[in-house]
Amino acid sequence: MPAPMTPRERVGAAFRRQVPDRVPRHLGFTPFLQQQLYERTGLTDAAEAFDLEMRGVGFRPAHEPPDFSRYLPTDLPPGTTSDEWGLTEKPGSFFHFTEYVYPMANLRDASELDDWPFPDFTPAYRWEHLKEEVAAWHEKGYWVTGGVGHIFEVSWYIRSMEQLFLDFRFNKPFAERLLDEFMERQIFRAIKYAEAGVDAIGTGDDVGTQKGMMMSPAMWRQWFKPRWAQVYAAAKAVKPDIIVTYHSDGDITTIIPELAEIGMDVLNPVQPECLDIAALKRDFGDTLAFYGGMGTQTTMPFGTPDEVRAEVRRLIDILGADGGFLIAPTHVLEPDVSWENIEAFLDEVEKYGVY
Repeated sequence: MPAPMTPRERVGAAFRRQVPDRVPRHLGFTPFLQQQLYERTGLTDAAEAFDLEMRGVGFRPAHEPPDFSRYLPTDLPPGTTSDEWGLTEKPGSFFHFTEYVYPMANLRDASELDDWPFPDFTPAYRWEHLKEEVAAWHEKGYWVTGGVGHIFEVSWYIRSMEQLFLDFRFNKPFAERLLDEFMERQIFRAIKYAEAGVDAIGTGDDVGTQKGMMMSPAMWRQWFKPRWAQVYAAAKAVKPDIIVTYHSDGDITTIIPELAEIGMDVLNPVQPECLDIAALKRDFGDTLAFYGGMGTQTTMPFGTPDEVRAEVRRLIDILGADGGFLIAPTHVLEPDVSWENIEAFLDEVEKYGVY
């Protein structure tokens, strides 16, 4: 009987579902570049335009989205939007950037959450299509992921980061109830994706800065580690070989072993501006795979096409050694990235990314 695959080998095999001997690619665009994509290709989906190896599936919108109007100021400008989580954004003054409005900022007692319009993912019309969509993508040879989302980020998006941190210290019942509400919804979504047969679930919370953790490791262990552990365990109870990806900006090296302990298989986005990628591969490459690597604060916007190509080769040599690497810009590409650099990235992966 062959030895069971390591997590890295398992992830690498799933990454290479479509073309087994190649490093897979991914990238996404902000609206300015999205318009350029359409003008150049007639397509609005980068995955379709460049035949990227990873495809996503998701829950359908609610027939009746939650109404947050009673929690919001009455003088918000035209163009203000709220999603079903309560994330409320008013128009900014520069490209696609917006300003957050925090509908939950003035709540004080956990009992007030009894009336909060939390999103409802349970109606069958929201998820019953998933299995068919996953099967269709698999039939075409693609790697399929389902976006589970966040716990910390969605909480502060509607509460404000300052108020949420105050809750952790002075209003623990409120913080516990809020985080548990979101955790339960992420568990439900993770289970439905697993039942549908996705290769991976996408999870994450930005808990790092480029100088280290945004909060103490002890705070993360208290508030987030056990909740993400429940999400991951629920998905893997349904589909033991499901791959868990976790996204956090910045340097979260301190908690990488604990994320792996609770079930993370893939680390994203691996920002070269603040991480030693060779050390990451050395210390965690036997147990984890990596997704990202191309700096969107450095090489992609400010490098020449030749520098982009050189960075592609460097990343593949380091993070792609022995497999388990999906190369991608660390974030969706902003308007300061030239189309020549995008083409250089895709072309060099095509030329050099062969196992």
